[in-house]
Amino acid sequence: MSNTTAQVAGKPADWVPAGDLQEVKDPEWLFHEAPREQIFITGSEAAREAIRRSNVDIAISYPITPQSETMQQCGYLYDEGFIKEYYRGEEEIGVMSALGGSSRAGVRSLTATSGPGLMRGLEAISSWPGARTPLVLLNMCRVINTPLAIQPDNIEISFLLNTGILHAHAENQQDFFDYSIAAFLVSEEVDVTLPAVVSVDGFFVTHARGNVKLFDEKYKIPPRDGWRSAVPAMDNENPPARISRDAPIQKSNFISYHMHASWQQEVFAAVERSAKYWRRYIGDLVEVVNPDAEEFFVSSGSAVSQAREAVRQEEEKGRKVGLVKVKTTRPWPKNELIAALKNCKRILVPEFNQAGWFHKELCSTMYGNIKADIIGGPRVYGGMTMPTEMLLDWLKETRKAAGEKV
Repeated sequence: MSNTTAQVAGKPADWVPAGDLQEVKDPEWLFHEAPREQIFITGSEAAREAIRRSNVDIAISYPITPQSETMQQCGYLYDEGFIKEYYRGEEEIGVMSALGGSSRAGVRSLTATSGPGLMRGLEAISSWPGARTPLVLLNMCRVINTPLAIQPDNIEISFLLNTGILHAHAENQQDFFDYSIAAFLVSEEVDVTLPAVVSVDGFFVTHARGNVKLFDEKYKIPPRDGWRSAVPAMDNENPPARISRDAPIQKSNFISYHMHASWQQEVFAAVERSAKYWRRYIGDLVEVVNPDAEEFFVSSGSAVSQAREAVRQEEEKGRKVGLVKVKTTRPWPKNELIAALKNCKRILVPEFNQAGWFHKELCSTMYGNIKADIIGGPRVYGGMTMPTEMLLDWLKETRKAAGEKV
């Protein structure tokens, strides 16, 4: 609780931070039982509402399109008293470094970025898992390749996949609200203690409106307990600070190779352990539509919405096509995917990027486990939209290529 007896600059003497008036509730009740009101808001506004209910201690920002609106909203939340500390960093490396420091001090920490900003901060971001810093980064995906553009394209996600970070990919505004709150809870579990990134495809979701069911803003999730963690909070009053509970494992300036290897193994084991907590709040890590179909679209993010519409249009023509939506790419739901796709004969993998990182992930998992053809595409990038007709045309062409009636 904030100090309500000391007067805050610019506020009336009797001002009470709005966060102090919220009631802490059990997270599982909030996710599954609390009454919800449906409102029509943008993805950026959905992120703001998630932050409002997440009992955030500190938010550190640096502007970059299309995430700037969300961190601007954080400024308003700070003014209202929903966030205890807030400031703008000098650039992304500074922001990501400071965020790692605030998390190590034991407080709930948040930032957001997009495309090139994520690339600039990646050195610091990649250090978070090894330092076991639970925090949340909201990533509003944007083109990073030259020529410069500000349009949506999610190639940046591929750079995060092997860092040891937890990663969820939201399809729509509702996902962005739910996944963002869940990310705080999962990342702070004692047997996880890792940073979490929640990505959403910029503009398609951040600047578009959708129906979002919210629980009341008078409720918030419990505060972070900085000492309930795989790595204790850093005590700045009693140096030297340590990054592990065990005896010091670091000699001179660098850790030994065998200790570094075991440390990395533990980080990636913690990613796998997080799966049970994600399921606690957002359900299964995959959503399956038409499980008995022989043809499937498999994807994550807003490409799922395009595939969902293609499935509906095929259904109107009397054809059954399946859909698998992957909610978290780290942890990667390998077993769920194998179970969902074991009997199908054809898989299309639509993506909003040129490289096809999701297709590669899927192939590496499915190889030797199923017999279906896994076809990479369709793909659009640089900010292009993906018309449903494109998915239907790809489906038609693959049927033709297989000698089937279309």
